[in-house]
Amino acid sequence: MTRTASVERNTKETQISLSFNVDGTGQSSLKTDVPFMDHMLDLFTKHGQFDLTVEANGDIEIDDHHTTEDIGICLGQALREALGDKRGIKRYGSAFVPMDEALAQVVVDLSNRPHLEFKGELPSQKVGTFDTENVHEFLWKFALEARMNLHVIVHYGHNTHHMIEGIFKALARALDEATMVDPRIEGVLPSTKGML
Repeated sequence: MTRTASVERNTKETQISLSFNVDGTGQSSLKTDVPFMDHMLDLFTKHGQFDLTVEANGDIEIDDHHTTEDIGICLGQALREALGDKRGIKRYGSAFVPMDEALAQVVVDLSNRPHLEFKGELPSQKVGTFDTENVHEFLWKFALEARMNLHVIVHYGHNTHHMIEGIFKALARALDEATMVDPRIEGVLPSTKGML
């Protein structure tokens, strides 16, 4: 079973081409014009053992918002398409990741019911040139398009870079667990409703 998908999104604000492999080896090729997102997506790819290729051109002369948001949209669409009907997957995943003084927790349910809960205060409005409010925007659009229930909790920390890095690493590890095929399920949907 090959669980891969490719997505393209072309608007007046961004042009994005993205390919995603759920069952990868942690390989990434990232050209987003947003260096901080390249860094976070590289971490996400390696810690989830996914393969991810992103080429994005956006109106970064305004700010990074549209590019970051639209990458979240495309990644969510690709994850949803790659998982197909989700038969046999574990569905739920969770991870705690410490990053020096920061501790992040992510819990996911690939439920087909999109929701984001984000608990935590990022101390700085920027990391380099990146607006940290875009982290929430990325996560919300990713959850919405992947149609997953996503809970993100930053328990503590004071370095904003470390806190965000912990989020992306925990997100990767939680999704790696949730997307795993469980041989005990034998191709059945993991729901008492008979559908997700």
